[in-house]
Amino acid sequence: MEVLSKDMIRQWILPVLTFSAHGRPSVVEPVELVEVILYKLKSSCQWRLLPVNQFFTGATLTWQSVYARFNAWRKNGSWQGVWLRLLRENGAHLDCSSVQLDGSHTPAKNGGEAVGYQGRKKARTTTALFPAYNRGQPLACARPQAGNHHDTHRLNALFGEICAALEAANIPRNRRAADWQTDDDTPFDPELYARRVVVEHANAWLGGFKTLLVRYETSVGNWLAWHWLAFVVILFAKNQPKADFLNSFVICKSIVLAS
Repeated sequence: MEVLSKDMIRQWILPVLTFSAHGRPSVVEPVELVEVILYKLKSSCQWRLLPVNQFFTGATLTWQSVYARFNAWRKNGSWQGVWLRLLRENGAHLDCSSVQLDGSHTPAKNGGEAVGYQGRKKARTTTALFPAYNRGQPLACARPQAGNHHDTHRLNALFGEICAALEAANIPRNRRAADWQTDDDTPFDPELYARRVVVEHANAWLGGFKTLLVRYETSVGNWLAWHWLAFVVILFAKNQPKADFLNSFVICKSIVLAS
């Protein structure tokens, strides 16, 4: 199962991942290591059941070593860095004229950080708050919260986290849009509400990653890291980063000239 091509991984993911300059050099191809991690994201395979021999063509790693690399890159912020780099270099292609905010509750089977009982789901859940732009692409994600809280729990602080991430990707807030409310001061805009469907598209796309359908990670940091990776894959699936736009143009031009 190919989630992203090797060329995409080399161009957009590997340059952000950190590799130690000390100790023994890596015995496996970094591209193949990322492919295993993306397989885990898509399939929700248990770590101990990862088909590592299927992905590594030469030397191989155990599932423990794959997890250790994933966890190390999460701790140093590499996964978030991959997403922010993509946003920074391709933000001009995103229609951010309006952004929809939504919260998503996910059953948490193994407990861990940020887990609470949610009556509507009749289960222990974790909730994640994220905005989606005009075509449904998720843009950022605040630190997940326990599911026993409403989506608006700590909204000011969580929205601040989202804005900080977007500003780090050179997508600043529109300061001119401060007076958006209606004349009767109700926080409801029918025109924006009509675009609400785009965030439901985002939820459906995220549901295509089985790791995100049910939370088995006990670490909330690892759980958030999977979201950053899912955002990357969705961007490639639903939008073409700028290098692909340019490559497509060159290919089409070459075909026209050849004919």
